[in-house]
Amino acid sequence: MSDSVNLLGGPTWNVVLGRKDAQTASQSQANSDLPGPGSSLSTLISMFAAKGLSPQDMAVLSGAHTIGQSRCFLFRDRIYNDNNINASFAALRQQTCPLSGGDSNLAPIDVQSPITFDNSFYVNLVNKQGLFHSDQELFNGGSLDSLVAQYSKDQAAFFSAFAKSMVRLGAINTLTGKNGEIRLNCRTIN
Repeated sequence: MSDSVNLLGGPTWNVVLGRKDAQTASQSQANSDLPGPGSSLSTLISMFAAKGLSPQDMAVLSGAHTIGQSRCFLFRDRIYNDNNINASFAALRQQTCPLSGGDSNLAPIDVQSPITFDNSFYVNLVNKQGLFHSDQELFNGGSLDSLVAQYSKDQAAFFSAFAKSMVRLGAINTLTGKNGEIRLNCRTIN
């Protein structure tokens, strides 16, 4: 991931070599371990804490939402029902995400620079233009507002913190002994 983030304009970090990958994957476990787009700040904090990550790690890792797209059904409720949303931004997103239907229609998560890894995600949050309810929760009168405001103004601070948090994320649930394998091709088991 370090290379892909760097190629999109973001930071780089040293990735520990020799990490073992699991030989199976569980979609249901992924769904239960990852917070949904409608999550509250307290849910986000507790789900990341369950993996040994701090609220600051959660806020900085959420900055990965500066790249990518989302399907309409994941943000529809926010653009039609949330109060802490920029009206012009909601109207823009409603053009491609109708109140019903169009579930697979795509929108960029970062309205400013959807294919560049930068701090625009945080600028969007300060401007109430977070695409997901869960993202806007990071800047909504809560404990992380000052951190989001800092990253919205200081891309270098965001990049530095992101690299450190990615290293911590990469150390979660490492496999040892006979568990897992070091892949010859990242896309398939050996």
